[in-house]
Amino acid sequence: MVADIYEEMVRARAHGVRAALAVIIAHEGATPRKDSVKMLVCEDGRQLGNVGGGATEAEVVRQAREVMDAGRPRLLTFDLSGIDHDERALVCGGSMQIYLDPILPDPRLVVFGAGHVAQAVAAAAALAGFLVTVLDDREKYATPERFPGAEVVLVRDWDAALGELTLTSSSYVFVATQRPRSDRACLKRALLSPARYIGMLGSLTKTKLLFESLRGEGVDGAALDRIFVPAGLDIGSEAPEEIAASVVPELVAARKNLDVRKLRDAVRQAKCGM
Repeated sequence: MVADIYEEMVRARAHGVRAALAVIIAHEGATPRKDSVKMLVCEDGRQLGNVGGGATEAEVVRQAREVMDAGRPRLLTFDLSGIDHDERALVCGGSMQIYLDPILPDPRLVVFGAGHVAQAVAAAAALAGFLVTVLDDREKYATPERFPGAEVVLVRDWDAALGELTLTSSSYVFVATQRPRSDRACLKRALLSPARYIGMLGSLTKTKLLFESLRGEGVDGAALDRIFVPAGLDIGSEAPEEIAASVVPELVAARKNLDVRKLRDAVRQAKCGM
């Protein structure tokens, strides 16, 4: 079973699925399981192993999901002596400590478009620890030579590529294609996914027209609120490298579970107060 758990951890990371590993690190008295027992909880609901069942295990599973979201480990202590004859009480008589460790895939940035801004964002994101996939339908632009830090560079028709693309809760999206139609298609695909961050390069005029088009296709306002546009902190960026320097902090903030909108607002207010 332990081997299965470790193998599943590897599979989960490879497929962009978050998980948390629960390990009993200490116990006293009578407990359902003993030290070193492990249980893996995956964000898609799969579970391998157990730490005793019942209310204890249910609470571990609940907090495992919080650990995945926070990206930080947590130590849990359970008193199994039972309290006030509560029918839900744990009555083994002992106690145990369980360590919850998040198992998180490497963050993957999917860059739609292979122009100069996309090139700069991909390079900066790779330096910040993101695995980068670049997708464009133009063979001249989407080349390994232009994107040496990218793990994957694809030249594909947009419709075909988007139909095959997998985006997970460990995915980050930056949209910077050359045409409104492909921008719209990429955004619609991203909005159907649990991607952690969706940003787009674009002017306010372009954004207004694009959002009107998406609403006309049935995309609601709550979904559109997930999109950061124009992507990047408002620091007066103009050159591709400057835009990349404004976008990557948002990616990192999203990875660290910070409120990206509050960060954007704070930078905008600071700029107005200068």
